[in-house]
Formats: sequence, C-alpha cells, structure tokens
Amino acid sequence: MTEGPSRMQTIEMTEPGGPEVLVLGDREVPGIGANEVLVRVAAAGVNRADTMQRRGRYPPPPGASDVLGLEVSGTVAAVGDAVAGRAVGDSVCALLAGGGYAEYCAAPAPQCLPVPAGIDIVDAAALPEVAMTVWTNVFDRAALRPGETLLVHGGSSGIGTMAIQLAAAFGSRVLVTAGSAEKCAACTALGAETAVNYRETDFVEAVRAATGGRGVDVVLDMVGQQYLQRNLDVLTPEGRLVIIALMSGGTAEINLATLMTRRLTVTGSTLRARSVEEKGAVATAVRERVWPLIEAGRVRPVVHRRFPLSQAGEAHRLMESSTHIGKLLLIP
Repeated sequence: MTEGPSRMQTIEMTEPGGPEVLVLGDREVPGIGANEVLVRVAAAGVNRADTMQRRGRYPPPPGASDVLGLEVSGTVAAVGDAVAGRAVGDSVCALLAGGGYAEYCAAPAPQCLPVPAGIDIVDAAALPEVAMTVWTNVFDRAALRPGETLLVHGGSSGIGTMAIQLAAAFGSRVLVTAGSAEKCAACTALGAETAVNYRETDFVEAVRAATGGRGVDVVLDMVGQQYLQRNLDVLTPEGRLVIIALMSGGTAEINLATLMTRRLTVTGSTLRARSVEEKGAVATAVRERVWPLIEAGRVRPVVHRRFPLSQAGEAHRLMESSTHIGKLLLIP
C-alpha cells in the first residue's frame, strides 16, 4: 500500500433517468482487498451497459461499486497484500464490475492487463471490455476458426471494431452490418470484406449474396429479439449464433426446425456477473493471444472521442445517439 489522497471526484447518479442525472460528486477513495489494486484512473471507457444502469435497468452485481464504469486505464497507486506481479507505478488497463467513472478505482488484480507497448495510456481504456468480450464470445464460445466467416452486427461499435480486427487477424472472413455509409466505410477500412447498411438493405439477402448462398459460420449479435430468426437464417449448417446484448428486447420466437435441420448452436454470455477467477482466465487468454497483435500494430483501439469526466452526461447522449464509431472515453 502507499499513501495518497483520501477523497476523489466521481460521477454520481441523482436518480435513475436520462443523461442529466449524471453529476460530478465527491466520495472517499475506495479501499482495496488483498487481491486488488488501486488504480489512479487515466481514462474510463463508456459502454452501453452504463447507459442501461443509469436508466435503472442493469444494477451492479452484489458487492460491486454503485459508481458507473466497467473498464479503465491508469497507474497502480496501491496493491493488496496478496497481489503478485503488480507494483505501484505500473501502467495497467482493467475490467471492472463497476467504479470506473472516478479518479480512483479498485480493480481485481487478475482482471488487470499491462498497457500494450505502443498504446497511449488513455486510449488503453478502450481495450479491456471489448477485447475480453470478443475473445470469450467469438473465439471461445463460438470457436471461430481461420477460414470461417463471421457476421458482426453493429460493426462500428466498440465491440464491432474489435471483432472485425481480431477475426481478420486470425484469418477469418468478416461481414458486418452498420447504420450509415460512413460507418460501413469505417468497417471495411478495419478489415471487413462486406459492410451492409441495414437501414437500406436486408442483411439476410446481402449475406447470402456475399457468400454465394452458403451463409456464415458465426454471428455475433447485440440486437436480440428482432434479429433472432434472421440470424439463424444466415447461418450455414453447424453455424453458431452468440448473443451478447438485447438492444431490441430479450424475448423472441424462433422456428426450431431451422435449428434442428442445420444443427445450429445458439449461445450467449455476459462478463459482469462472472467470478474474478473466470474473468481472470479470460484476461490471461487475451494477454497471450490478443496483446501481441496490438503490440505488432495489427489491431488497435478505435477511439471516437474523449470527454472530461464532468461531461459524462454528454458522453452518454452521444452513446445513445449511435452516431459514433468506436469507443468513447472519460478523462478524470
């Protein structure tokens, strides 16, 4: 442990509601457990899950901070008694269950990663959530292999921009959907072979045309209800659908015959409520498989805009407008 300030600025919620409920506040610097580090935050990533929590629809898991923020980058300011391999002064980025919208946060040591060589410490806040989400869902659960084809919905999102780059780097063909010509162009620049403007074109028809009628091996979906049957329709036999968000709702009907006759797999996951040990295992895999690609310049964080911490509400407005490409960051 080291000595430091006892109080810090945070973003507080006056009540569940719109972006206007996010206000600058002040509270004590959090204490840390034996297997945690205290991070002096350089930047916090803004995620759609934060907007859901702000509206009262995604409460933090038991024991997690009530402060918003699921990922940060920064400098280790203190280490718990049982922590090995981390020291005061280390530059890290970390996945959190909460607490990132602040000047300091407590982070489980297994969920901390070194800032990759060549990456600015602020931009590194754009990495933990997207890298770990894409790895555990696309490469672990869906088992995407080189030579297979991946369809990514929301290709211009933080998750989407990471999924495009990683799948292409590992030798897969990537198709995406996005909501404007500008977003489609950004996706192809990152490595997508085909980008479908879903506002103008039916993605099922476009995917079939792009694959010669074969379909895709894996779909990474953030939409949920409205896309469920259509996602199954674009999968090739033995295809896998992995669902990571429910932007259009969480209840849907499907034609089970589609599932049976083509031997399809439907799966999904969230990271936030999983144990530190599980998330630590994902972090280890990301350090071994993804970080070398980042350090070689083959994969990069895509940052749309940085905001001062005090403008968290403005960052949420931009997030909910869906006009951004890549990640939004808050700077204490």
